[in-house]
Amino acid sequence: MAAPLQCVPYAREHSGIEIHGNAWTWWNQAKGIYRRGSVPQVGAVVAMAPSSAMPLGHVAVVQKVVDGRHILLDHANWSSPGMIEHGALAEDVSTAGDWSEVRVWYAPSRALGSRVNPVFGFIYPQGSDARTEIAAADSGDSAS
Repeated sequence: MAAPLQCVPYAREHSGIEIHGNAWTWWNQAKGIYRRGSVPQVGAVVAMAPSSAMPLGHVAVVQKVVDGRHILLDHANWSSPGMIEHGALAEDVSTAGDWSEVRVWYAPSRALGSRVNPVFGFIYPQGSDARTEIAAADSGDSAS
């Protein structure tokens, strides 16, 4: 029996960002190879930081920017093991409006999840030309 599809191979295949390893490692692996920042852009990968509820982090591909606080994501293994979701709503719930914390659509409840998820930032695919805000201090762990 095949293992359920994980977020990492899904994000890699659908973004063209060639990073391997657990989702929580993507942010630091991208440094010096891909542009990183705190502004969502279609095709970028949102890199979520690990937490007690999400020890390996999570990565998802931005499908659409709705407005300054809402984006739609394509990702795998969020609402249930191996489940692929297209156009899943994510909302910036950070106090500063800097996308450092998000709530994400959770299919079983048919609503945004109640959990606040920490975000490192966005990793932009090669050749993308949209304006970005480069991560502050760019020293490692956070986009804020």
